[in-house]
This record gives sequence, C-alpha cells and structure tokens, in this order.
Amino acid sequence: MNTTDLLGFAGVALILIAYFLNLNQRLAANDLRYILMNLVGAILACLASVLMKYYPFVLLEGTWAIVSLVALVKKLKDATKT
Repeated sequence: MNTTDLLGFAGVALILIAYFLNLNQRLAANDLRYILMNLVGAILACLASVLMKYYPFVLLEGTWAIVSLVALVKKLKDATKT
C-alpha cells in the first residue's frame, strides 16, 4: 500500500465512521466532531484522488469538503452567538 492509498483509505474511513455513528444516533449531524470527521475525511480522499488523477472523485470529494467547510463555518458562527 502506497501513500496515496493510505491517504484515500484514511479519508474514506473517517467519512464512513462519521456516517455510521450518525446512523446509529451516536453522533448528530450538527455535532462538531461529525463535521470535522467529514471535512478531514473529504480533504484526505480528495488529495488521494488528485494524486491518482481520478478527477470524478476529485469533484465528489472536493464538493464534500466544501459542504463540510460551510457546515463548520455555520457551526462556529452559531457558537459565537450564544
């Protein structure tokens, strides 16, 4: 297993663990840990896709990272209001 594989595996694993925890009601979708797991996972998976030059997944994971980043910004803004 090379570095690209490890990055991709780690990223996808983080996304899937977050999803599993959410489905089993152990982590809410608005929980900071859930958002961060998705953001870091998507960034790692996107980086691996760039390194592999597999552009459909660059688009998918890049979009996932942007959506997660927007969720993080919203979460942080909401936290500063209280």
